[in-house]
Amino acid sequence: MYVIVIFAIVIVTIIFLYFFPIGLWFSALVSGVKISLIQLVLMRFRKVPPSVIVRALIESTKAGLTLNRNELEAHLLAGGHVPSVTHALVSAQKANIDLSFKMATAIDLAGRDVFEAVQMSVNPKVLDTPPVTAVAKDGIQLICKARVTVRASIKQLVGGAGEETVLARVGEGIVSSIGSAGSHKEVLENPDSISKLVLDKGLDAGTAFEILSIDIADIDIGKNIGAVLQMDQANADKNIAQAKAEERRAMAVASEQEMKAKTQEAKAHVVEAEAEVPKAMAQAFREGNLGILDYLKMKNIEADTTMRDAIAKPPTPRKK
Repeated sequence: MYVIVIFAIVIVTIIFLYFFPIGLWFSALVSGVKISLIQLVLMRFRKVPPSVIVRALIESTKAGLTLNRNELEAHLLAGGHVPSVTHALVSAQKANIDLSFKMATAIDLAGRDVFEAVQMSVNPKVLDTPPVTAVAKDGIQLICKARVTVRASIKQLVGGAGEETVLARVGEGIVSSIGSAGSHKEVLENPDSISKLVLDKGLDAGTAFEILSIDIADIDIGKNIGAVLQMDQANADKNIAQAKAEERRAMAVASEQEMKAKTQEAKAHVVEAEAEVPKAMAQAFREGNLGILDYLKMKNIEADTTMRDAIAKPPTPRKK
């Protein structure tokens, strides 16, 4: 029986202390934060953790800042991070950075870590660009790596572009600077000329950062793109010439085949005409237009022609 009573008293005490955080109220009281126990109880009913609000009020009071309890509760209910905002406001005050509570909560609700942004304003961050490939006017490829030192711009954090945009703009500036160089030797001799050209372009406009410096960390020589392009052009010209030559050869073959066909056709006509000669001679004999002497004379001419052809041919070599 006594065990049940003690257990019930413990349960009631825990529930009472949950809704009436006397320890938390006493901590606020001794820290100089004016907040009543009823307000802490009402926070429980508003689904607001009293410990988060009280710690934020204690931290800000000790740092000399005056924060409104209702504004902290509203920011917490909106999905914000009250501890991060409080840390950022305290750090900004110590570093003499102009940061209001409204700006800090806006940055926090925008999805950025406002405390990290304040730290980056005090301690600039170094961003390493990926290898950037560019080609100078002499056709030599250069592979460049740069280190970009940036500082967070508090006023541009809401709506400003992030680190990826800064790196992309720096890479574009490096490509443009190398591409405008007359020779890759000029870039290798004066790599700081790239930094100066890129910095003069104001690449941090519209971003959440301020570019402090751009330092070229490494430059390597890549391929001879000009020579590769010339070789590709030469191969293309060779292929075109070969295609045209093949086209002319095909046309010549077709023309030769056509001439052979015409020659065969002409020979066929000649053979056909020669076959008609005996018939014509027989007809001439019958009609009396051709005599015996004329026929013999023609035979003599044919014999002389055959003899001349035999004499004109070279002798056939004998087989050993």
